[in-house]
Amino acid sequence: MDKEMDKSTYVLQEEENIGAVKIADDVVAMIAGLAATEVEGVSAMAGNVPNELMSKVGMKKLTKGVKVDVFERHVTVDLAILMEYGYNIPATCQKVQAKVKAAIENMTGLNVTDVNIRIAGVNMQKGN
Repeated sequence: MDKEMDKSTYVLQEEENIGAVKIADDVVAMIAGLAATEVEGVSAMAGNVPNELMSKVGMKKLTKGVKVDVFERHVTVDLAILMEYGYNIPATCQKVQAKVKAAIENMTGLNVTDVNIRIAGVNMQKGN
């Protein structure tokens, strides 16, 4: 079986008699972005739309503000998020890191080594 693939696709599982399971890095990025925006206090990914609107936009919008690097089944995630005004930034970021790590590991079986967060802004509007 040819082991070479597109550099943005990774083998999750491979068995000779069944076949291979592959995942694109955009999918890993989408999992990270969705998990991050589920945390209370996170308004959106930087350059993205609020969580309520996510079902109406394409995958490229879901991965905005997210960068993933996968190397030998280890994932590093870089997130740029917008916070809601009034939330404790360190506590909220800890929740985001835990949620993103758990979501990627549970859904893909890959090992998340780092979840780095950059606060790109604070949403001052109430009830967005």
